[in-house]
Amino acid sequence: MASHTVQAYVGDAASFATYAANHGKADVAECDLATLRSWLAELRSAGASPATLARRIAGVRSFTAWAHRAGKLSNDPALLLRGPKLGRPLPEVLRADQAEVMLTVMADDEPIALRNRAMLEMLYATGIRVSELCGLDLGSVDGDRRLLRVIGKGNKERSVPFGIPAWRALQRYLKDARAALLAERSRGASCPNDRVLFLGARGGRIDQREVRRVVHAAAQRAGVPDIGPHGLRHSVATHVLEGGADLRSVQELLGHASIATSQIYTHVSVERLRSAFQQAHPRA
Repeated sequence: MASHTVQAYVGDAASFATYAANHGKADVAECDLATLRSWLAELRSAGASPATLARRIAGVRSFTAWAHRAGKLSNDPALLLRGPKLGRPLPEVLRADQAEVMLTVMADDEPIALRNRAMLEMLYATGIRVSELCGLDLGSVDGDRRLLRVIGKGNKERSVPFGIPAWRALQRYLKDARAALLAERSRGASCPNDRVLFLGARGGRIDQREVRRVVHAAAQRAGVPDIGPHGLRHSVATHVLEGGADLRSVQELLGHASIATSQIYTHVSVERLRSAFQQAHPRA
């Protein structure tokens, strides 16, 4: 599993273990369905959302399945644990014209502004995750074929195409900004072999929080709905699908393990079609 998933599941198991210990069941062998249900009830009463509860259940199920396989539990009580029913809310997305405005607000020639423009263009051109953007190295870019070599979830590698505007913004950053940022590297910053593509203000690999800050700031500056890197990723998928791409291509572009994950964007398109119909059709 991905490192973030492992971290989340460990946190879920620890949360349940603490609850069980506080209720007189500190030994894993004493884990039972009633204790699991009362733990979830306490989380629900504390205001946990259905999505959070579902994630907690997934984490604990992973733990109890392991404990059962390891012989620490005679049976797996979480198999009978029912989670909340989850709807599939439509993701927030920008219109294509709003995305265009957002990409043009970084017109400054300062190194940080050039880097930010290149990051925004690359995020919108490829739909990659913010973690994937931060993990890019110079060798990840094939300028001749305009392809990115991306390492996604589960350490899976995929190639993602990008367009001319993103390539021009990236070339400008590499030519006029990256060396200046590299020169600002502090003693504590790590940049092995100077291979990192997008650098932070101190010359090390940029982190996800900074990228999120840049995206939110660009949306605010452009006067478009507030959106983060993941919302920009949703926008890419929606625009590509509306432009005529098939769902299988969207799955490959985004690096989804299952095409079912990509299908939510068909719902976004249908909602936009419905909105346009209601606004324009005389008998809507």
